[in-house]
Amino acid sequence: MDVMKKVPVREQNPADRAHNFEEVCLGYNKEEAMEEASRCLNCKNAQCIQGCPVSINIPGFIEKVKEGDVAAAYQVISQSSALPAVCGRVCPQESQCEGKCIRGFKGEPVSIGKLERFVADTARDMGIKPEGAKEMNGKKVAVIGSGPSGLTCAGDLAKMGYDVTIFEALHEAGGVLVYGIPEFRLPKEDVVKKEIENVKSLGVKLETDVVVGKAITIDALLEEEGFDAVFIGSGAGLPKFMGIPGEQANGVFSANEYLTRSNLMKSFRSDSPTPIMIGKKVAVVGGGNVAMDAARTALRLGSEVHIVYRRSEDELPARKEEVHHAKEEGIQFNLLTNPTEILADENGWVCGIKCIKMELGEPDASGRRRPVEVPGSEFVIDVDTVIMSLGTSPNPLISSTTKGLEVNGRKCIVADEEYGKTSKDGVYAGGDAVTGAATVILAMGAGKAAAKGIDEYLKTK
Repeated sequence: MDVMKKVPVREQNPADRAHNFEEVCLGYNKEEAMEEASRCLNCKNAQCIQGCPVSINIPGFIEKVKEGDVAAAYQVISQSSALPAVCGRVCPQESQCEGKCIRGFKGEPVSIGKLERFVADTARDMGIKPEGAKEMNGKKVAVIGSGPSGLTCAGDLAKMGYDVTIFEALHEAGGVLVYGIPEFRLPKEDVVKKEIENVKSLGVKLETDVVVGKAITIDALLEEEGFDAVFIGSGAGLPKFMGIPGEQANGVFSANEYLTRSNLMKSFRSDSPTPIMIGKKVAVVGGGNVAMDAARTALRLGSEVHIVYRRSEDELPARKEEVHHAKEEGIQFNLLTNPTEILADENGWVCGIKCIKMELGEPDASGRRRPVEVPGSEFVIDVDTVIMSLGTSPNPLISSTTKGLEVNGRKCIVADEEYGKTSKDGVYAGGDAVTGAATVILAMGAGKAAAKGIDEYLKTK
C-alpha cells in the first residue's frame, strides 16, 4: 500500500453512466474504508476539523473506521452532522477538510468525504439512528424550509430538547437535496429520505405543503401558534437570467426549473405525467455545480450538450470532480465564450445561441480575471434548448410578509454571521436565504450556528 495515495474509489463506467441516472460513485466497501482510514495521521491539532463548516471530529470518526467499529464512527459524526450520507457525496471536501489534511502536503489527502459516506451508508443499512435528547425543555421552535440548513438546525435543536416543527412549501421534504441535485450524484430514496427519517427520529415534526408567507406568516407562528423562536432556512430558488435578446423564446429554461422537473417531478422517467422537453442539442450557460448538474442531466436524457462559460477552465467554480465526470461523459466545453443573443425560428422556438469569444483581463472584485470581449469573434452554436445556470436569489415572499425583518439589496435576509440572528426578535436565519446560492455544507454550518444562537436566546429569554 502506498500511504501517499488515496485508495481508489469505484465508479460506474462513463460510457454506461452517461445513459442512466444511477449513482456515479460506488463508494468504499469495509476493507477499502479501513485501508484508507489507516492513512490518517490522527493529528493532535487537526486542521481538517477547522476546515469543516460543521466541525466534525474527523480524526475521531476515522480512528473508529480504522478499528472497524462503524457504529461508533457514526455516533461521532452524528454529534456534529445531521446529514452525513449527503455531505459525504456533495461537499467540496477538496477545498474544506481534505484541503487542510496534512497528508495532502506531500501526497494525496485522506479521502475524508468517501469515508464519511461509507460510515453513513453502513450505519443506515445496520439500522443505526442518531441519539436524541434525554428530556424535553417545553419550548417550541418553528423551522421554515426542510433543506440542509433547516434540517441541521431542527436536528440540533431536537437534540437539545426542543419541540421542533419544520414547515416545507413543497410536497416533499429535502429542499435543494430533492429538487436540485440529480439522482446520479445524490439518490433520493436510499439517501435523502433516509437522512430525513433520521432527523424525524429525533422527534422533529414535519409539515409539507405549507407556504409560509401565504398559508401562515412568521408573525402568526410567534404570536398565535405558540412558537418561542423561528429559524428561516427557505433557500434561494429564484433564478437569474442574463437579460439578453431572445431569452423569452420557447426552449429556454432556468437550471432551477429544469432540475426540479427532473429530480422532484421525475420527468426523466418514460412514465412521468410531467415530461420535460428533451432537446437534440443543448447549451448550458454557466460554470458552477448547478450547471454541471443540468448539463449531465440533459446528456442522460439523450441530448448533445455544450457548457458555455465566459472564463477559462481554471476559473470554473464547479468542483473539479464534477468537471472531470462531465468531460468523461462527453459533454463539450465552450470556454472563454459568452452568449449575446438567443436565436429563434419563425415559430418562436430556439434555433441557436449567438456568442462572442472572450479573453481574460485584470482580476475583478472576486479575484478572478475579468473576461473581456474579443472584437469580431462572434459565432453561433446551433442548439434547440438553452438552460441558464447563472445563480439564484431568495424568494421575497417571507421577507415581505414579516414585520421588522431586514433584507439587503439582493433580497437576502440580513443576519449576523455568528448565530444568524435577524433584526426581528426571536427570528434567526441561515443558508442561501441569507448568503444567496452557496453549498450544502455552508448552509448546514449556518443551521448549526443558528441552533446554538436560538438555544442561548431561549435560555436567557
